Amino acid sequence: MGAIKNTQIVLANRPVADIDPKTTFKFQQVSLSDELGPNEILVKVLFISLDPAMRGWMRDVRSYIRPVRIDEVMRSADVAQVIKSNNPDYKVGDLVRATCGWQEYAVLKPSEDLVKIQSFPGVSPSTYLGVLGLTGLTAYFGLFEVGEIEKKGGPNCTVVVSGAAGATGSVAAQIAKHVFGCRVIGIAGSDDKCEYLVKELGLDVALNYKSKTFFKELTAATPKLIDIFFDNTGGDILDGCLRRIAFKGRIIVCGAISTYNEAVPKGPAYYSALITQRARMEGFIVFDYAEKYGKATADMSKWIKEGKLKSRETVIQGIENTPDALVRLFKGDNTGKMLVKVAEEESKSKL
Repeated sequence: MGAIKNTQIVLANRPVADIDPKTTFKFQQVSLSDELGPNEILVKVLFISLDPAMRGWMRDVRSYIRPVRIDEVMRSADVAQVIKSNNPDYKVGDLVRATCGWQEYAVLKPSEDLVKIQSFPGVSPSTYLGVLGLTGLTAYFGLFEVGEIEKKGGPNCTVVVSGAAGATGSVAAQIAKHVFGCRVIGIAGSDDKCEYLVKELGLDVALNYKSKTFFKELTAATPKLIDIFFDNTGGDILDGCLRRIAFKGRIIVCGAISTYNEAVPKGPAYYSALITQRARMEGFIVFDYAEKYGKATADMSKWIKEGKLKSRETVIQGIENTPDALVRLFKGDNTGKMLVKVAEEESKSKL
């Protein structure tokens, strides 16, 4: 096969506020050798996952994972196909989920985040970056481990999900509604997304946070207050839900996408409600529950087959459009999981 021309996108500058695709990143072409070491595999990237957490990875600050370095390939979870292997556990043609980053090819060694995945007819491999990937697992563990939905769930439990039309929010809302039978209110940023939440995902109510009367609508939709708030956005929506939190309510802090591009993020103003209502607000990272991934994936696979979990993807074509796609993610242009399709899956006979 010889050397391979590999397009990479690396972090060029750390943005202070909004991401500028032209200055934050730069493209480079490198020559990648296909001479593999022991147990190494060469993969071709098929799909790149775009996630709000990427904004944090660009900051040179202490976090749950080290920052992406300047001139380093931008970090991402990907679905890829093995095109050469020195590892008996991975055959040519196999599909894997791994941290390959923003590039067309990668050489990988066995690690915790290199996982072989099974392709099923009619199911895109990209599903393993969405509802059956870290996105879905985040929703699952947020509800189970932080929200304690197994104790609180049922028709008398009111669950509110911000960013409910997004990748994680849509999974969390559906689990709360169709698995635990809760009354679920989704918050999104457009009337079209709100219609999708009610008509396609089956939520009880959907609210557009851009409405001038949003808090009045939230108040009217939560006459019995909020038992569980799954927060993906932070900001004013978090403040609004703090004002409506129920006694002993739970706030699951999954993300704060509304503040990620702020040079000086604003904190919650109504956190005193945690005192008066003896409520709890807790953050988490999906990696904390790695030993439980197997059960979670099995549960969600079952719920998909039962029709309790649906997924939608916003797919951008071409690796060259990855920086712009990330900006679109922060503008809320996606419904469901935001992905970049880099290449087509090849049949094993062609590899």
